[in-house]
Amino acid sequence: MLLLASRFLLSGSLILAFALWRKWPLPRGPALWWPVGTGLLTLGVGNYFLTIAETFIPSGLAALFITVAPFWMVGIDFLIAGGERVRPKALIGMLVGFSGAVALVAPEAMRAGLGGNTVKGFLLLQVSCAAWCLGSIVQKRKTAQAHPILVGAIQQITVGVVATSICLIDGHSTLDASPRVLAAVLYLAVFGSIVAYSAYLYSLQHLPVAIASIYTYVNPVVAVTLGWLFYREEFGLRELGAMVVIFLGVWLVKKLSGST
Repeated sequence: MLLLASRFLLSGSLILAFALWRKWPLPRGPALWWPVGTGLLTLGVGNYFLTIAETFIPSGLAALFITVAPFWMVGIDFLIAGGERVRPKALIGMLVGFSGAVALVAPEAMRAGLGGNTVKGFLLLQVSCAAWCLGSIVQKRKTAQAHPILVGAIQQITVGVVATSICLIDGHSTLDASPRVLAAVLYLAVFGSIVAYSAYLYSLQHLPVAIASIYTYVNPVVAVTLGWLFYREEFGLRELGAMVVIFLGVWLVKKLSGST
C-alpha cells in the first residue's frame, strides 16, 4: 500500500503540474468524479491486487495469469449496455496472441513451481483483471470531457491520497529510503505511471476495446527483451518464435477488428 501511495502521488503530481503548465482545462462536477471512481478501480483495486499476488507467486507466473485480461475486457464491454460488438474473427487473433504469450512465459513460470500459493495468486489476479477492465471500460465512455493524460493524473492522485490515508491509519508510514528502493519507485512512477499508463489511456480512448486490451501480450515481450539486454537471460529460437506469434496475434486483432 505504501508503494502505491508513493508511486502514484509522485507520478500524478508531475502529470498535473504538466497539465497546468499546458493550461489544460480541469474537469469539474461529474467529469471529475468519474476519473476518481475509475482510478480507484483500475489503479487502486487492480494494481493493489496485482502487487499482493506477486508476494505469493513468481512474476513469470503472474505474467502468464494476466494474459487472460483481454478476454475480461471484451467480455465486460459486451455485457455492459452500449458496448462494442467484437467480431468473432477478432477473437481468433486474441487466441493467437494469447498462445504466443503463454509459450513465452510458461516455461519459466513452470520451473518456478506450482505450490500451494498458486491458486491464491491466480484468484487475486483475476480480481485485479476484472477491476482493471471494468474501470477501463467505464472510463472509455466518459473521457470526452477531459484530456486522457489529465484523467490519468486525477486517477493517480486519488489512489495516492487514499493509499496514504490507509497507511497512516494502519501505522505503516515508513518507507525504506535505500537507493535501490527509491530508484524502483522512481522507475515505476516515470515509466509505469507517467509514460505507459498515459499511453494506455490515450489508446483506450482512440482504439476499439479489443485492440487496446492486448497490451498484456506485449508486456512479456518487453520483459524478456529487457532481461536479455541487461541480465543476459536466455533468448533463443523459442523466445523469438513466441514473439513472432504474439505480434501475429496483435496484427490479426487489428485487421479483423476493422481498425485502420
